[in-house]
Amino acid sequence: MQVYLVGGAVRDQLLNIPVHDNDWVVVGSTPEDMLNAGYQSVGKDFPVFLHPKTKEEYALARTEKKTSVGYTGFDCYFAKDVTIEDDLMRRDLTINAIAQDPQGNLIDPYHGADDIKNRKLRHVSTAFTEDPLRVLRVARFAAKLHHLGFTVADETLNLMRHIAQSGELNHLTPERVWQEWHKSLTTPTPHKFLEILQNCGALEVVLPELAVLFGVPQPEKWHPEIDTGIHTLMVAEQAAQLTPSPIVRFAAQVHDLGKGVTPKEEWPSHKLHCHTGVKIVKALCERVRVPNEFRDLAVDVCEQHTNIHNALQLKPATLVKIFNKLKLWRQPQRLEQLLLCCAADHKGRLGFEQLDYAVAEYVTEAFNVAAQINAQDVIKDGFNGKEISEEQNRRRVRAVAQFKQEYLE
Repeated sequence: MQVYLVGGAVRDQLLNIPVHDNDWVVVGSTPEDMLNAGYQSVGKDFPVFLHPKTKEEYALARTEKKTSVGYTGFDCYFAKDVTIEDDLMRRDLTINAIAQDPQGNLIDPYHGADDIKNRKLRHVSTAFTEDPLRVLRVARFAAKLHHLGFTVADETLNLMRHIAQSGELNHLTPERVWQEWHKSLTTPTPHKFLEILQNCGALEVVLPELAVLFGVPQPEKWHPEIDTGIHTLMVAEQAAQLTPSPIVRFAAQVHDLGKGVTPKEEWPSHKLHCHTGVKIVKALCERVRVPNEFRDLAVDVCEQHTNIHNALQLKPATLVKIFNKLKLWRQPQRLEQLLLCCAADHKGRLGFEQLDYAVAEYVTEAFNVAAQINAQDVIKDGFNGKEISEEQNRRRVRAVAQFKQEYLE
């Protein structure tokens, strides 16, 4: 029995970046041998075992044969005669198809170390096209490694286009789409995930609500980049620079979905996009099984981002009404999340990248002033029942009005 460290752990060692998980491949063994050695079986479709002490995953070397559509349509073969080279051949990218023996020697039959040196994401073999999930995985690796200079090899991008055109992507489950999207949101450059999917034609299949934004014009005065799809990528990039929060990053990416359904005769104006976008965001989140906390912020950002941009022009009563609708009194942290998305939207425009989002200070201070109006003080003044909330709201409006006057002086 021979044991090899494989995949991401070897790749990340060579890149000199933190290694989070160790995956191991066992050559020359059987499931019975593993169980007799104290390993715990956890694999449903192929033999994966947990080490009795470290609980790290050990998989028997295997090969795969495509038998039906989708990413689960494979027959796995595992036996003592499967070599480490055979196992590595079934992997997606050369940089993930490197093994290391206990002495630290690399087994690299597909030249992954060279591709790491040359900063290329390249498929191992033409079997790449058998698994549609690999399109999303490559896009996610592009997002993870772009800041280190990695790009997708042209021949690999061509295979991704082939998969996108084949209909295979339609067999991906919503959960797997969200899983890869969510992972991309935790990378240094999440916008690359969307950009690569758009470039290979996959975005219109898996996330058509985002794909339709490309080619939709906006007023050049406010959006020198003009194209709404390009703006979305720029906003995604800015959001990633402003916060590590995947929830905020997600909301920023989908804030303008309403512009995708604006009638062409109204272009480049999108006066109703905050309203029309809410329904689209909700439908997308339901379809792709997006968690509620992601959905809820995304809906709020979609609905309110234009109001926040124009906060100084809003009446104090309107601003307090927005605070009420967002339920900020109970969850004040949502205001910071909302303002981060709005700042990303503001900065995600050609020539605006370095400009401060000054209105955030005004909105934050206005909320802080309003939040100081205490219900207990209202009760002490003799108000009862629903009069309490009504009077508290009136006082909040007056407090914001006074603050606004002082702010503008």
